[in-house]
Amino acid sequence: MNTETDFLVIGSGMAGLTSALKLAQHGTVAVITKKHRSESNTNYAQGGIASVFDPADSFKQHIQDTLQAGAGLCNIDAVRLIVEQGPARVKELSELGVQFTRTESGKLDLGREGGHRFNRIVHVKDYTGRDVERALLESVKQHKNISMYEHHTAVELITEHHVFSPRPASKTTLNCWGAYVLDSNNQTIDLFLSKATILASGGCGQVYLHTTNPEIATGDGIALCYRAGAKIANMEFMQFHPTTLHHPEANSFLISEAVRGFGGILITKNGDAFMEKYHPMKSLAPRDIVARAIDGELKKRGDPCVYLDITHKKPDEIKSRFPNIYENCLKYKIDISKEPIPVVPAAHYSCGGVWTDLTGSTTIEGLFACGEVSCTGVHGANRLASNSLLEAVVFAHIAAQEAAQFAKIRKIKTPPIPRWDDSGTFNSEEWVLISHDKMEIKNLMWDYVGIVRSNLRLERALSRIRLVRQEVENYYRRTKISDGLLELRNLATIAQLIIQSALMRKESRGLHYMTDFPKTDDDNYLHDTIIQNIEP
Repeated sequence: MNTETDFLVIGSGMAGLTSALKLAQHGTVAVITKKHRSESNTNYAQGGIASVFDPADSFKQHIQDTLQAGAGLCNIDAVRLIVEQGPARVKELSELGVQFTRTESGKLDLGREGGHRFNRIVHVKDYTGRDVERALLESVKQHKNISMYEHHTAVELITEHHVFSPRPASKTTLNCWGAYVLDSNNQTIDLFLSKATILASGGCGQVYLHTTNPEIATGDGIALCYRAGAKIANMEFMQFHPTTLHHPEANSFLISEAVRGFGGILITKNGDAFMEKYHPMKSLAPRDIVARAIDGELKKRGDPCVYLDITHKKPDEIKSRFPNIYENCLKYKIDISKEPIPVVPAAHYSCGGVWTDLTGSTTIEGLFACGEVSCTGVHGANRLASNSLLEAVVFAHIAAQEAAQFAKIRKIKTPPIPRWDDSGTFNSEEWVLISHDKMEIKNLMWDYVGIVRSNLRLERALSRIRLVRQEVENYYRRTKISDGLLELRNLATIAQLIIQSALMRKESRGLHYMTDFPKTDDDNYLHDTIIQNIEP
């Protein structure tokens, strides 16, 4: 089947749906999403959106907090963009129906999280992402120019490499005309053609054994772009959220940073507060510092977890501010108003991704990226809490504007695109191989490429992941494509990109801590780590 629209959006989280609504003002839009339309990292975001609404706060202060958290690698122009556009984008979300929590006087109830010196977190209690997703989906459903395709997974971006023979030289400027897409309902690979494509496919937390991300977060968009020849940046900076619920059945349930902003204190099993040993902001220190501090305490003491204590707050206040966390913890017989919450770090957010400029443009013509899949320069070496949803909504707006203008003036016409050729492949029942290789990648990354790294661990991990990736590629070439196989292929690619990037940065900065190089080296590494597949 061929589907031709003015715009193709890959992903249905906050960035994807926002860009789709903006693009629908300029033409027809197809939105493809791997699973159900509401399944995304956005839907699991508890904290909120960082934005300046307090008269005592300022853009300058928000910019400074972001730059400080980013450990020298933030692009100040990108930071300024999201900070200054933030209030306008938040107001747009409110107009779409997002029910932001307000005070009795009707003002926005501004929370505070780690790394912020002012209260500036706009939230919907502790389920902000879920309500944002709801409001955006309702608006998308009502727009006649937008068509949503659930259970559709991008297989490859369509560039000159699929169109021309012989293949173009590595220095040729590439163009994107859409994507080959697996329709999981019919098990067919279809053509989705467009004048401009927006990539908003989310993050890659599932490359790790323990993660706050949903099962769909397998780094598909980054892997797609790497194979197509786009620049990939800063993949070594994987943010581990310091506090996820430690329970065998909780599946790394996120305990929002807002709990610490509300007064929660990190303690050992003996009840001793320990963060003052690591940072003057104590439990409200930036995430990289808190995660390493917890990791160090666990290794030093041999304990399975630390605890987050908020029992000094009134029970009614806790239940009102954190209803989702309170109810979920009760499922595991933990009453957070009466007892500390057992917590451990887990992989949470990728600060790296597909490189873009300040317009959301990638290094491939006609391809734009926004949200966690992208590396806009905002987060640097460590994301400031609640800047992720802010970046997503601001750059979705910017990228949509740029894509609309690009589609209007695009001079290169879409060439004849061949249908997907899967001749010579066969259906396979070897699902056990896919499951085994996925778990091997996850364990490998958790054990060797975690919060604290070393050259020896990284080199061992790279040696093994190259073998796994080659096994997966061989299997991919001879087997009918499935969702599981696509995700495995993408996870193997993501793992190798993270490991290679980590080995390239021989210093410690932000989220990347190397025991061999414990100090920050501004003389040699005050720049992005760029990887590009020059022979896609």
